[in-house]
Amino acid sequence: MTVKNMTVKEITNKVLNNEELFLLDVRTEDAYQDWKIEGENFAYLNIPYFDLLDGVEEIVDQLPKDKEIAVVCAKGGSSQMVAEMLVEEGFENVYSVEGGMKAWSEHLEPIKVNDLKDGGELYQFVRIGKGCLSYMVVSNGEAAIIDSTRMTDVYVDFAKELGVKITNVFDTHLHADHISGGRKIAEQTGAKYWLPPEDAGEVTFDYQPLRDGDHVTVGNTNIDIHALYSPGHTKGSTSFVVDDQYLMTGDILFIDSIGRPDLAGKADDWVMDLRETLYTRYKELSDELIVLPAHFMIMDELNEDGTVAEKLGTLFEKNHGLNIDDQDEFRKMVTENLPPQPNAYQEIRETNMGKISPDNEEQREMEIGPNRCAVR
Repeated sequence: MTVKNMTVKEITNKVLNNEELFLLDVRTEDAYQDWKIEGENFAYLNIPYFDLLDGVEEIVDQLPKDKEIAVVCAKGGSSQMVAEMLVEEGFENVYSVEGGMKAWSEHLEPIKVNDLKDGGELYQFVRIGKGCLSYMVVSNGEAAIIDSTRMTDVYVDFAKELGVKITNVFDTHLHADHISGGRKIAEQTGAKYWLPPEDAGEVTFDYQPLRDGDHVTVGNTNIDIHALYSPGHTKGSTSFVVDDQYLMTGDILFIDSIGRPDLAGKADDWVMDLRETLYTRYKELSDELIVLPAHFMIMDELNEDGTVAEKLGTLFEKNHGLNIDDQDEFRKMVTENLPPQPNAYQEIRETNMGKISPDNEEQREMEIGPNRCAVR
């Protein structure tokens, strides 16, 4: 019997279009509680696969007959078997999620943010399953990539489709929650790889140091990426102002929260750096700049067009993390409201420093789970 598959791309479209879907998640309860596929109009049932080995009769009454049902597991094997059982029980609109949560974790959806002033374009790559955001600035045949994930083919192929050459690759900081594809893209394409030197003390490879006030031009149009030193999440965290319109904040400022300063174990030391960046340095910038962060926390942060973006002035009004006048209260909020460290964050940092070289499967395992870069 062949069960229909549903791809993670199809599920992403349902998330972005606010469509309905019933998800039967057959992973363990712990795995499900830690991290699941989220959508505004999605309904859920979590029954571990091992409870269904003798059949699905006992859950039939809990499943809708009139909606699409997507069965999801860790890698796409168990879901196939459960979906087959449901088809045997007379369910028609049943799908197995191809590749399971691993595929969900890796899917990147490129969305055009806008045209730039001198004919360029800006794209945001939404890693919907993990909340990572990366960017491609395109101008006059050249492209720059910011905060890329390890799924490097997506960016390289996208640049080919646009007919542009990748000339510069940036990381706003040394990432601890996902493996950067920046160095690999640079090696593949001959692009320059830029990293803030304050974060690169232990790296084992050559890089272009990104310093406060640097201007990097992409194409021959006037698209400057101004490096703005903005420590607090890491010592070297750097923001970019692109085309005088966009503020790429890395993991310092998000739409709904602020960056956590403890991923390198430095919450108490860096908390005032974080405050200085958010409350002084960012205050000097134009309220009209559109903030483009490196992560989002919840689906509510997605705009109707699928992008994650908001004016800096709006964030100063609405983001709780930007509205704590008392320094001690700010320190307390930042150091006491930290979610658990990302899975394998130490190994991820070492991979991004070039100290260890895990294979693809190990890299996948290291990244499984939700993103945890923010103060709750």
